[in-house]
Amino acid sequence: MRTLILLALAGLGAQLVDGSLGMAYGVTSTTLLLALGTSPAAASATVHLAEIGTTLMSGAAHWRFGNVDWKVVVRIGVPGAVGAFLGATVLSRLSTGVAKPVMSVILLGLGVYVMTRFTFRGLPKDRLGRPLRRRFLAPLGLVAGFLDATGGGGWGPVGTPALLAGGRMEPRKVIGSIDTSEFLVAVAASLGFLLSLGSQGVDVVWVAAFLLGGMVAAPLAAWLVRLLPPRVLGSAVGGVIVVTNARTLVSDDLLYGALYALWAAALAYSVRAHLKEGKAAPAEPAEERQPVGT
Repeated sequence: MRTLILLALAGLGAQLVDGSLGMAYGVTSTTLLLALGTSPAAASATVHLAEIGTTLMSGAAHWRFGNVDWKVVVRIGVPGAVGAFLGATVLSRLSTGVAKPVMSVILLGLGVYVMTRFTFRGLPKDRLGRPLRRRFLAPLGLVAGFLDATGGGGWGPVGTPALLAGGRMEPRKVIGSIDTSEFLVAVAASLGFLLSLGSQGVDVVWVAAFLLGGMVAAPLAAWLVRLLPPRVLGSAVGGVIVVTNARTLVSDDLLYGALYALWAAALAYSVRAHLKEGKAAPAEPAEERQPVGT
């Protein structure tokens, strides 16, 4: 029972961050399952099955708050589904001994990217409104979907920073569109795992625990996305992913402690940068956003 409560709380926390930042549900949840001794393929399958429900709820909530660009959802989500199906098939064929360090390397790399991207660069805002081209979105979706299935997460860490870096969409619409399109990725990855593995290693009760926690957090996250500073959240989440997955690859306690110190420094830097940006920005009237359908 304690494990189920832990999983539900992890699902709630991961979805709260994912829905407000556009990433981290998969990598955070998969990291926890690996720490509990689950095989890489079963961990990714469990998370993606839970994500079918959480992404559906999250997408509906983001649509309700006007955070979704449906053209982007289709153009990135369909290739993402193809990549996720292929990634699930590849991961299912790898032995556990090979898959676990491979997955840890992927997650570690994604964590480093997320932490450094948000810590040092923040969010560009000078190209808002310019159209995103299919020739950019389709390859991005294919790669992000493949990494998402093989790494147990990656759709958000790859897709969200890539769209934010372009500066052509409001951050809230980037996050809402990525979260909504992830439903297609979750369905495709789940089909890939089920066809390759069947139900081997997948605990339905664990899936339900992740699902329950995630569905509770989804509506709140869609509302919080307009309030929380993405820069600080990005540094925090990236650091969690780095220090957790580094344990699989690093045995030196001194080096591991240095990673914690580096994460703390990055988080402090992000907080200072955010506060500095807030003081430098001119005061603007609050934007009134009416929920869609009212």
